Amino acid sequence: MASETFSGRRAALSNFLRSRRARLTPQQVGLTVSPGKRRTPGLRREEVAVLAGIGTSWYAWLEQGRDIRVSEPIARAIGRALRLDPGELAYFYRLVGLGHTAPATPVDGAEFEPVVAGWLPNPALVVDQVWNILALNRAARLVFGLSMEDANLLAGLFANNVLRARCADWDWLTRVAVARFRAATVEYQDDPALHELVDGLAARSNRFAELWRRHEVLPAESTPTGVEHPEVGRLDFDSNIWQLGGMPSVQLVLYLPSTAATSPRLGGLLSRHPGPAGVNTPTRSSAGAC
Repeated sequence: MASETFSGRRAALSNFLRSRRARLTPQQVGLTVSPGKRRTPGLRREEVAVLAGIGTSWYAWLEQGRDIRVSEPIARAIGRALRLDPGELAYFYRLVGLGHTAPATPVDGAEFEPVVAGWLPNPALVVDQVWNILALNRAARLVFGLSMEDANLLAGLFANNVLRARCADWDWLTRVAVARFRAATVEYQDDPALHELVDGLAARSNRFAELWRRHEVLPAESTPTGVEHPEVGRLDFDSNIWQLGGMPSVQLVLYLPSTAATSPRLGGLLSRHPGPAGVNTPTRSSAGAC
């Protein structure tokens, strides 16, 4: 399963290019094709090379994951040929080494407890480069049903049955989450923790395996999040992800109510369950809660 899901930056690059090529037809990009059945879904490699104005063999080597240097003009030409949107193009640039590569450094979640505690009564949490939960506040636990066993946010979406039941649109949320996880972890493609997390989730969740194969990417933007809570009813939030200055491997996820009814319901939920504001996650394997 590892070779199909995740095995480093070159494998990710190969899979991404093939998936973007497969979604296009010759007609969409203005190419004329001869009658008859095509064995290749979407565009052929040589057609991408022609559209980008590069050599067919060179493009084939790139798609095969060979260790070759890609200049910015060539990357831009390939992006144009494959009709990449801005988020996909930024992801592609980082895969070929044209973007900033941030080192993954160990982080102690204790230093973030005051931050997430101060965001009450709204949910907040802090995650590392592969979305291991470093700290979360009481609101995040009560609203989403997260527990001390949910060591990884992505794994929790697929393994935590309470969280899944409360998601107003679980199918949509998991699709967005996996696409954003793809984009967020592009600089850590060779991190063993990422390898273990992805392979573990793919082995346990058909839904995750399907989404991972799609190789969709989305930037970190404000996301509407609906929760059907069994105690207080519907809660609606906008979530925002913030990169902490000087710590490229750490992200702060903040939730704000997006409807007038959410704030009083959230306040009522917290008053029913008083307790500590923030908590560190337990010692975990890199595969998280999956």
